[in-house]
Amino acid sequence: MPLTVLVDYDSGNLHSAEKAFQRMALETGAGDVLVTSRPEDVARADRIVLPGDGAFPACRAALGDYGGLFEAIEEAVRVKGRPFLGICVGMQMMADWGREYRDTPGFGWIGGEVVKITPGAPGLKVPHMGWNDLVIDHPHPVLDGVKTGDHAYFVHSYHFRVTTPDERLAHVDYAGDITAIIGAGNMVGTQFHPEKSQATGLRLIANFLRWTP
Repeated sequence: MPLTVLVDYDSGNLHSAEKAFQRMALETGAGDVLVTSRPEDVARADRIVLPGDGAFPACRAALGDYGGLFEAIEEAVRVKGRPFLGICVGMQMMADWGREYRDTPGFGWIGGEVVKITPGAPGLKVPHMGWNDLVIDHPHPVLDGVKTGDHAYFVHSYHFRVTTPDERLAHVDYAGDITAIIGAGNMVGTQFHPEKSQATGLRLIANFLRWTP
């Protein structure tokens, strides 16, 4: 039976994400969904999801506090090529650097840095919070059936500036372009919360569960 692991490293409440992935796994026949912090579970997973809420340095440090957990994730994703989905700060940690509070090294999986959103128009507030319309930049199997104008739910003050434009799959307009989805090889990431993005988010989750890079 295929196994999708949601990595739990005390970076936020995973209840809604767990329910959304379980629902779509049942609908797509994608097997089991497990929330875990055990490296051995990550090692046997067929797909890996890394959520994250809060500040980049705190999330990066928390992930390192679980002995062997990051190493198991990196082995599964970078060596074994398992499909990977990063959500919110989990997506941001794929960058080279996070600039929140202090410079913090990321995973270095997708070139770029995570920087503070700078409002470019009166009335725009940070954090960027609420619904926004996606603009699809590049097609991708995880975006099958997701189109420009579809809504997604965001809560964040920092955003991912990619080094390679082709690795930004979608963006939204908020004080200028804000990266919404990134992807390279067997890795994708969403700045928004798919589990809170209703039909758009559920479609993306279902696509990820069926995706074979």
